Amino acid sequence: MMTGTMEHTARTPQHHPDSEFLMDYAGGALREPLAVLIATHLSFCGRCRAEVARLEALGGSLMEGLPRERMSAGSLGRLLRRLDREGEEERPMVMDRGDPAVPYPLRPYLARLGSARGGGWANLPWKKRLKDVGEITLLDSFPGFQTRLMRIAGGSAVPAHTHGGMELTLVLEGGFSDSTGQYLPGDVAYADDALSHQPVADEGHDCICLAVTDAPLKLTGPIARLFNPFIRS
Repeated sequence: MMTGTMEHTARTPQHHPDSEFLMDYAGGALREPLAVLIATHLSFCGRCRAEVARLEALGGSLMEGLPRERMSAGSLGRLLRRLDREGEEERPMVMDRGDPAVPYPLRPYLARLGSARGGGWANLPWKKRLKDVGEITLLDSFPGFQTRLMRIAGGSAVPAHTHGGMELTLVLEGGFSDSTGQYLPGDVAYADDALSHQPVADEGHDCICLAVTDAPLKLTGPIARLFNPFIRS
């Protein structure tokens, strides 16, 4: 089922999700917001695609080694119906003929926004959160997660902040830097409550990111109250 994560760019990402995320993805154990982000990273990253394929093969080998049990009457039909209902949520690998600038795993989600095809990121319905920051909320039906696309104007910074929980950020276009390094297309940045940072978009090009958090951000700068609209649970 790796066809939906075919390579999106020739660049080799330098920052990857932790192995635990890849293991859970291979086993179908990630909730959809995180699975979408990991699937999109795989479309950039041959190294992680190979690792997920290895983990899937390992899981298949372990299953083959388990004792066989007789299936009860009707169990196969129930399993197939359950897969029809849940398969797309667990493994967002859908491909379509969308905009080639947009990685395959994201295309069906952006298509739901009613945006025009062929316009890259520019034609999406961005909502301004700050002067130089726009965002689009995705997958808002998953309590406990916030999933959003972010567009940060080149050379601009988001407010300094830390995190109430976990944040995974995948660069889709452009790039940004913070105290942990520089992140370019395909790179995944991990942050938690131990990190306080202020990402700054690279000069000359808007930075487009996919970010998933499981708790609200916490502003840490001296004028944090002015930016309260930027923070949402």
